[in-house]
Amino acid sequence: MSGSPDEEKLEELRQKKMEQLQEQAEGQQGQGGASQEAAQQQAEAQKKALLRQYLTDDARKRLNTVKMSKPQFGEQVERQVVTLAKSGRIQGKIDDDKMKKLLQELKPDSKSFDITRR
Repeated sequence: MSGSPDEEKLEELRQKKMEQLQEQAEGQQGQGGASQEAAQQQAEAQKKALLRQYLTDDARKRLNTVKMSKPQFGEQVERQVVTLAKSGRIQGKIDDDKMKKLLQELKPDSKSFDITRR
């Protein structure tokens, strides 16, 4: 985010529109499967747009690689990035190094075994 007033206003408008669409989606959930499916597709498109906005190409490639090997963990990382973006806690873009650190922090603890030979 370069900080120009026009971009800030545009971002505010995007956030308001996303909130409105989410409220509409929540209101339409009881009205049938077709509108719920459309709301899901809209939410997915919003998530992809946020990821495109806040991740560099290399970071997106790394995230896609993680999603292919570990889909649940990849989704968790995506949700974390979207949450950080919506709360405004991301300054600039997340590059590959920052993505590595984020993945390391969110990675579940792996068990390590020490084998000693006698």
